[in-house]
Parts: sequence; structure tokens; C-alpha cells
Amino acid sequence: MKRRTLLSLSILLVPALAACAAAAEPVNGARVKREIEKTPEQWKKQLSPEAYNVLFEKGTERAFSGKYWNEHRDGVYACAACALLLFSSADKFESGTGWPSFTRPLDEKATEIVKDISYGMVREEVVCRRCGGHLGHVFDDGPKPTGKRYCMNSVSLAFTPKLEAVAKP
Repeated sequence: MKRRTLLSLSILLVPALAACAAAAEPVNGARVKREIEKTPEQWKKQLSPEAYNVLFEKGTERAFSGKYWNEHRDGVYACAACALLLFSSADKFESGTGWPSFTRPLDEKATEIVKDISYGMVREEVVCRRCGGHLGHVFDDGPKPTGKRYCMNSVSLAFTPKLEAVAKP
């Protein structure tokens, strides 16, 4: 009898757990309408396969594989999908994780924090406010002054060195 109960529970729980593995919801629980909304086909035409996977399928690049984890020039980082300015090199620090890490966004309104319950963990996902692209996660183990570590995927970002940023009209 106990075996049947266990089997019945597992049949009911497996689909529910699978749905939770991919779940992410805004902290306030509401679906947000984005300034820039495109179909998957439109994003795929604009982005590399890896960028699309990370930004819109919530993938993650391997540690120490992205082009910005070891970037030390002054400049700004924008969303690779919609070009919204997100982070400054002034707030970038060496976290030792293999991903570019920042203490804060340029503007608190540039990013949104979404509850991420995938892979059996509860984390805070960072998404671009304008297009909803997945950028990475934020953790409470960063340095002062914020104590935050915005751990971002390089492929989700586009870096503009300071000299280029100043030279553009």
C-alpha cells in the first residue's frame, strides 16, 4: 500500500517539479510589458545563438569563458539585446567567479530583480528592464558600499570603452 501511495505522489509531483525547474517570476508576481518586445524569430535574427540562449532562454555561459570577466578598461556596459545602459566599469570588481561582477547597476531602474526557483535553488535573477533579457543573478556577498554582487553573463552585455563613449555624438 505504501508503494502505491509513493508511486501516486511521484506521478503527481514530477510534472510540478519540472515546471518549477524553469520558473522565474517577478518579485511582485506580475507579468511586465516591455518597452521592446520582439518575437523569438526576431531576436534570433539579431543575436548570436549563444546570446539568444542566455538572454531569452535563461542560459549561462561557462565561467572564465566570456569576453568581459577580465575586462579592465574604463567604460560602460549595455544590454546586448536592446542597448540599454546597465553597468559602469567604476562599479566592476574582481569576484573570482569567472563572470563580470558589479556592485550596482548604473541606474536602479535599468534592471529588474526576478525570483528564480530553477535547479532546486532560490536566487534573484537580474533582467533588463527594457527587453526582459536575462543578464545574470545578484547575490548578497559583494564588497562595500552595497554588499551586492551582480554576477552577469558577458554575452548579455555590450561594452563600450570610455574613449569611444565620449567620442560618439
